[in-house]
Amino acid sequence: MKARALLFLRITFGGLLIWWGLDKFYQVEHGVQVAQHFYWGVGTGVTWLRLAGIVEILLGALVLLGLWRRWAYPALALLTGITLLAVWRSVLDPWGWWLTGANVLFYPSVIIWAASLVLWAFSDEDRLALDRRRDANRRV
Repeated sequence: MKARALLFLRITFGGLLIWWGLDKFYQVEHGVQVAQHFYWGVGTGVTWLRLAGIVEILLGALVLLGLWRRWAYPALALLTGITLLAVWRSVLDPWGWWLTGANVLFYPSVIIWAASLVLWAFSDEDRLALDRRRDANRRV
């Protein structure tokens, strides 16, 4: 059950990153709006957003497949942690009763960050990751 649950988490998480990356690459205007609103205007250039989209797509593919997890999972935790920091108001006050700029739809950012930590912490339990299989074949 653990291996299948981690596989499902990897597939859905990798898909999320791929969708986020595609959005940055193809919907540049949306990426600019997001960067201006949540990231203090950092990263609003078209070239930067497209490059960030490509990196996010590649990271999503690595997570989905379970490849290079030693580097991919810390990068995933960092990326989702930065996203969490950008929407912190929505975690502390989802309905915006006390903090302006909060939105209940962004509350799951804390769940996404927690899931990235779970993937990283339990990576040794993920028997279905491709790099685990590759590493096991090398030991034979």
